[in-house]
Amino acid sequence: MRYRADITAGSLKVAESRVIADLLLKRADDDAWKAALRDENVLQTRSPRTADRLALLIRGRLETMDSGLWKLVMDGNASVATHACLAAAVKHSALLADFLELVVKEQYRVFAEKLTHQMWDEFIADCQNRDAELPAWSESTIERLRSSVFQILQQAGYIDNTRSLRLQTVHIADEVVRYLQNHDEDSVLRCIEIAP
Repeated sequence: MRYRADITAGSLKVAESRVIADLLLKRADDDAWKAALRDENVLQTRSPRTADRLALLIRGRLETMDSGLWKLVMDGNASVATHACLAAAVKHSALLADFLELVVKEQYRVFAEKLTHQMWDEFIADCQNRDAELPAWSESTIERLRSSVFQILQQAGYIDNTRSLRLQTVHIADEVVRYLQNHDEDSVLRCIEIAP
């Protein structure tokens, strides 16, 4: 199955990703992870279950890359950390990667002013055609997926906000571009370097 709905668990979560990157860089063992997430509540969640779910998502994203990217997430300025989190999210989620490459990139190419919810709906229908194993997602799941993806696009600077969906020019942080080039992450770079 190419597409998963796990992106509904969160947008880029940059602040939380900095915490998880720190734990990864320290090579925390299982006990240290549990202590940080549950006892210290480093992610500042309302319940241990939420902390576990959020940590699983963010750790899954970050572990698609190596310690070089984790350092950018942990120590980079807001733009660098955001774009590093975006790169990891794109590598982790085919749904996000394909939406950027197949829909958002095309809108920049034709000089469209904004994205629309209809574009998302058509994209999901196309995903169902591309992936025969894709389960039939409920309308509420599709809406949550759209909400998460559009939040990510707004956080990364592709759109001005999640209401107007107006497209903006994005310049991916040089440090993130260099990391991706040096680690042969051409497909990720192709997905995120889409603005004119």
